[in-house]
Amino acid sequence: MKYLLLLILLGLIAFIIGFKRARPPTGSGPARAPVPPKAMASCEQCGLHLPLDETLPGRGGRFCSAAHREAFEAEHGGRP
Repeated sequence: MKYLLLLILLGLIAFIIGFKRARPPTGSGPARAPVPPKAMASCEQCGLHLPLDETLPGRGGRFCSAAHREAFEAEHGGRP
């Protein structure tokens, strides 16, 4: 009985120590700034949405790939 009580007490101490280590610190250290959203654009050929800095500019707008840019310009004669 004495050993069971000792085992429970050690388990409780280990749980409390582990719980304190797992929690994120509150109020101490630098806070993370939220990541601002990226500007998005859609491909003029297929409508796929992707970040603006990953698009390819063309004569008819913005495109997700060079193949879509060429296909759009061939269909529309280079006009938007």
